[in-house]
Amino acid sequence: MPSLGLPIYGQKQGAGLDARRWRSVEEAAEAREVPPGEFPDDAAAVPEGFTRRGFLQVLGASVALAGLEACKPPRENVVSYVRPPAGVTPSVPSAYATVASRGGYAVGLVVTSHEGRPTKIEGNREHPSSRGGSDAMLQASILDLYDPRRLKGFTRAGRPLGLATVLREVSALARSHAQDGGARLRFLVEPTSSPAVADLRRRILERFPKARFDAWAPVGADAGRAGAALAFGKPLDASASLTDADVILSLESDFLALEGDSLRLAREFGARRTAERMNRLYVAESAYTVTGGAADHRFRMRSADVLGFGRAVAAELAAKHGLSQLAPLGAPAGGERAKAAAAVAADLAKARGRSVVLAGDRQPAAVHALAAALNDALGNAGKTVAYRPTALLDPAAGPDRLRALASELEAGKVDALVVTAWNPAHTAPADVPLRKLLPKAKDTIALALREDDTVRAATWKIAATHPLEAWGDLRAADGTASIQQPLIAPLHESMSELELLAAFLDEGDHGSWRIVREGWRRRAGAAGFDGRWDGWLAAGVVAGSAVPPEAVQADLGRVAEAVRAVPAPGAGLELGFAADYKVLDGRFLENAWLQEYPHPVTKLTWDNAAQLSAATAKQLGVASGDLVELSWKGRTLTAPALVVPGHADGSVLLTLGYGQAVAGPVGKGVGHDAYALRTSDAPWFGAGVEIRKTGKRHALATTQEHFSMEGRAIALALDAPELAHAKHELDEHRGPQPTIHEPVDYSKNEYRWGMAIDLSRCIGCGACTVACQAENNIPVVGKEQVLRSREMHWLRVDRYFEGPVEDPASVSQPLACVHCEAAPCEYVCPVNATVHSEEGLNEMVYNRCVGTRYCSNNCPYKVRRFNWLDWHGTLEPTEKMVHNPDVTVRARGVMEKCTYCTQRIEHARIDARSNGRKIGGDEVVSACQQACPTEAIVFGNLNDPGSAVSRRHADARRYDLLHELGTRPRTAYLVKLRNPNPDLA
Repeated sequence: MPSLGLPIYGQKQGAGLDARRWRSVEEAAEAREVPPGEFPDDAAAVPEGFTRRGFLQVLGASVALAGLEACKPPRENVVSYVRPPAGVTPSVPSAYATVASRGGYAVGLVVTSHEGRPTKIEGNREHPSSRGGSDAMLQASILDLYDPRRLKGFTRAGRPLGLATVLREVSALARSHAQDGGARLRFLVEPTSSPAVADLRRRILERFPKARFDAWAPVGADAGRAGAALAFGKPLDASASLTDADVILSLESDFLALEGDSLRLAREFGARRTAERMNRLYVAESAYTVTGGAADHRFRMRSADVLGFGRAVAAELAAKHGLSQLAPLGAPAGGERAKAAAAVAADLAKARGRSVVLAGDRQPAAVHALAAALNDALGNAGKTVAYRPTALLDPAAGPDRLRALASELEAGKVDALVVTAWNPAHTAPADVPLRKLLPKAKDTIALALREDDTVRAATWKIAATHPLEAWGDLRAADGTASIQQPLIAPLHESMSELELLAAFLDEGDHGSWRIVREGWRRRAGAAGFDGRWDGWLAAGVVAGSAVPPEAVQADLGRVAEAVRAVPAPGAGLELGFAADYKVLDGRFLENAWLQEYPHPVTKLTWDNAAQLSAATAKQLGVASGDLVELSWKGRTLTAPALVVPGHADGSVLLTLGYGQAVAGPVGKGVGHDAYALRTSDAPWFGAGVEIRKTGKRHALATTQEHFSMEGRAIALALDAPELAHAKHELDEHRGPQPTIHEPVDYSKNEYRWGMAIDLSRCIGCGACTVACQAENNIPVVGKEQVLRSREMHWLRVDRYFEGPVEDPASVSQPLACVHCEAAPCEYVCPVNATVHSEEGLNEMVYNRCVGTRYCSNNCPYKVRRFNWLDWHGTLEPTEKMVHNPDVTVRARGVMEKCTYCTQRIEHARIDARSNGRKIGGDEVVSACQQACPTEAIVFGNLNDPGSAVSRRHADARRYDLLHELGTRPRTAYLVKLRNPNPDLA
C-alpha cells in the first residue's frame, strides 16, 4: 500500500539539527512518481523463471557465503581432527602479519586464520600505511583467494604443462635470447616496490643488457612525481601528515579513499574532527567523492578548472599575505570563485607550517608542481608534507612506456613478451591497440590470477598465486619494508612473479621463500639474522627501514612556466575518468562482495554509469537510467546516465574497470567499458564529448532510497560554533523517556555491551559494510534482488544530503541493529526467536524463526534482513573455506541481523575465564570497528566507565536514533560537526 503521506511522530523540518536532509535528487525535488511504502511493491515477488542453477551462474564464487547450514546433517562423512599441526588449536584462530600491494606500495595487514585457512583481513596497527584501518577492497580481497574460477596451472600454445616443465621451458626461452643480449625480450610489469623483484630485475638486465622492463598501471600517481620533478628537479613522492594540519586544501585529491596513503590519512583526519581540535578541509573537485563529502567547504568545478582555482589561491597569497614570490604562479579568478580563493588563501596564510595543499592523481603534473610550490612558500614542507625518493622501481608507469612497447610490437621487434601487469590488453588507452598487437610476439607469457583479455591473447598462460599464498616483500611509501608471508599453501598449481622472473636466471626452482629470505640476509647481514627475520614476520615491518625525507626548495620559475603552458579549458562538455571505489581499475570485477557493496556516493551496485549534474541532465534532456551514447574523438560508448547531487555542471564522469570482454560469471555483462573512450593524451579528462539519448532505459540497482526514514531527524549535523547552543535541541534526542513499564536495570550486570558512532569522523567509505559481510558469512543476492530491496548487508551506510541539489553538503551514517533495550521486534515475534540476553544484546535464535517477518515490519530502523531464497546453494570445496566457523548459517525463510559480533564477545569471555580475569572494557573489538580507518566506531562495555564507548556515550554530542520512540538503543551517535570559514558561511 502506498504511503498516505500522514505526519510521522518525530518528523520536523527546520534548520540546524532539524534541517531537511534528503537522499536522492528525486526526493529533494519531491518528484517521486509514487510515494514509496515501507517496502517496494514487488519486494516479496519471486523472479520469473528463477532457478538456483541460473543464480549460481550469475554470482559465481561468492553466491552463498552464509556459512554451513544450521540444523542439517553434514553432506560429507565427518573425520575427526586427530593430529592437528603444532601450534594449531581447533576453534582458536591465529593471526599473521603480511602486506598487500596498492599502487605498488605496501599496505600492512593482519590476517586471521582458522586451522590453516585465512578467513579475515584487517589493517596492521604497526604498519605506517594502514595504522590498523582497512577499506572495502582489502576486506573483500580474501574472496578472490577462494574463487574456484581462478586460473589454474600452466599452458603453452594450449599444451598443459607441469611446474617443472614450465620452469624448464622458460629457462630454455631465456637462453635463446642470451645471444643478442635480450634485444628482442621485453617485460611489461606492474609497478612495485619489492626489493626482491628489484634484485631479480637487476640480475636479468645484467644477463640481458638489451632487454627492457616497462611498467604500466591505468591508475597511479605518475603526475605527482612528474610535478615534483618540475618543482624540485627530482621525481619525489609527496607524503602528507594531517596530524598537525589545521587547514587542508584538496585540488581534486581523494586522499581519504583512493589516493596515496589513504588509510593513514583517514586516521589522521578523523583524529582532528573533534570539537576540541578541529581542522578545516576545502575541496575543489568535479565529481562528488568521499573526500568531498567530508569537506567543510566543497567547490564544485570542472576538472580543467581546478588549476585555475589553485592559481587564484596563489595570486591571493602573493597579493595580500606577503608571499610575493608566488606572483608568477598566480592568476586571479572572478565571481564567487574569487571569493572562495580569497577565503582559502587567508586561511592558509594564518596556518603557515600547519596547513597542506594536496593535488589529486587525476590532475596534470603542473597542478602537482603548483601544490608543491604553495607548500614550500607556506612553510609546510618538512612539517605537514614530506618529500622522499619513490620506493617504486619505475617512477613512471604511464602511457608513454606502453606506447613505446606497442610501437616495437607493431614493427616486429619483440619476440618474447612477459606480462605481469594486470590485464593491459583491456586497460591500455584506446589509441594504443595492445590487444591486437600482443599476438605479433612469438612468445607472450601472461601471469594472471584469472582468465582475461591478455591471457586470451597470450601463448603462455601462467596461473598466478594469490598474495595470501606467496612469499614476497614490499616497501611502504615512506620506505618501510615488510615481508609478505603466505597464510596458506597454493590452492591450485600456480606461480608467483618472483618465481617467473627467477626462471629467466635458471633459478625458478629456488622458490619465493628462499629468494626473499636470502635477499634480506644479504642486506641485513648474517649475524643474528634468524631472530630478526622472525621479528619482522611477527611485527609486519622491518624496523628502521624507513627512508628519511629530503630537504627541498621549489624552483618557482620552472613551476610558473609549467602552469602557464597548460592549455586553457576546452569548450563543450567535459569527459572525465576515475578509478572506481569498488573495482578500482577493474581487477576486482569478479569479486561479488564488491559488486554488491553500494558505491559510497551514488549507492550504485552491480554497475557503473555516466555521472552528471542535475543541471547538465536537464540541459541534455536525460534522467537517471536513460541509456545515452557518448561520442569522443571518433569513438562511442553507450552507458546509463546517473544524476548525482553536487556534480559539476558541464562535466560527465565514467568510472573505470567495468564492461570487460573476458569475464567470469560474476563480472560478465556488468557495467560499461570506459577504457574504450580513454586515450593516452587525455587519460583523466578532456573537453568535447557529445551525448545523445538512445531512447532506451537501463535498470540501475541503487540502494539510495531503500530503507527511507521519511524525513525524521536521523543523521544530525551542526557547525562547530553552534554546538554550545544546541544542548536543548540535543536533549530532545537523548535521556530517559516516559514509560508505563519499569525498564530493566542492566547497570548492575558485569557487562552491558554498547556501541558509539561518531559522525564527525565517519567519511562514508563503507569498509565497515564489507568487514561485517566477511566476518558474518553474509551472502550476496545479485542485481535483480537488489532492485527488489533484498540486499542482505547487516550494516549499511546511509548517506544524506542537505542544501540545494546543485551544491549540497552530506552526512554519512553507518546503521545496523542498534540493540534496543525496549526492542519493538521482540514483542511481535510469535515464536520468541528474537530475544534479549542478560547483557542486553538483542539476539536471534535462528532455529526458532519461522519467517513471519513481523519483526522486520515492526523495526523502526529497518535493519533486519530476510532470506527470501536459499542464497548459499551448493558450494565448491574452496568456497567453503572463506566461512568464519564461529558464525552460524542462516537458511531460507530465516531473519538475520547484526549481532554485535557476539562470537568475538564469546572468544573474549573464554579467554578471560581461562586467565581468571574480567573482560576489559575495550577488549572486544567488533568487525566494523576494527576495519574503520577513521576510528568512527567504538564498541565495549558500558558498565566500565573508563571504556571508550562509555566516554562517547557521555559526550556532549551524543544522541539516540529515533529517541522519541522510547526504544533505548545501545548504539549511540555523535552529531557531525563542520568547521566552516565564517567568510564563506
